[in-house]
Amino acid sequence: MQYSCPLGKAMAALGSKWKPIIVLVIKDRKLRFGELAVRINVISRKVLTDQLREMETDGLVIREEFKELPPRVEYSLTEKGLALLPILYLLEEWEAKYQVKGTYSEDCIELIKEKKKTAKV
Repeated sequence: MQYSCPLGKAMAALGSKWKPIIVLVIKDRKLRFGELAVRINVISRKVLTDQLREMETDGLVIREEFKELPPRVEYSLTEKGLALLPILYLLEEWEAKYQVKGTYSEDCIELIKEKKKTAKV
């Protein structure tokens, strides 16, 4: 779908529930596909693959393929993807402020704990 306004294009690029989560998990590092799959264990490998391909097309992630055996692929955020981090952190703060207690899953709680650990470093 084509959008002519900036907000429409931005929402199309982040149009799934997984893309913002993938951005938050990758952050400012390089992660292999398997590492992403383990860190976001509630997403199927097929959906993760599809989302990463779309994000690469939208200029949010860089896919770096190494010609070695076994094959290795690493993902990192582009400048455009990195620029999303402060926005997504603000969304997290907004939700935390207005959240209903006890509504987060264990997976979500683990992501929040990991974020807090890396923020302290």
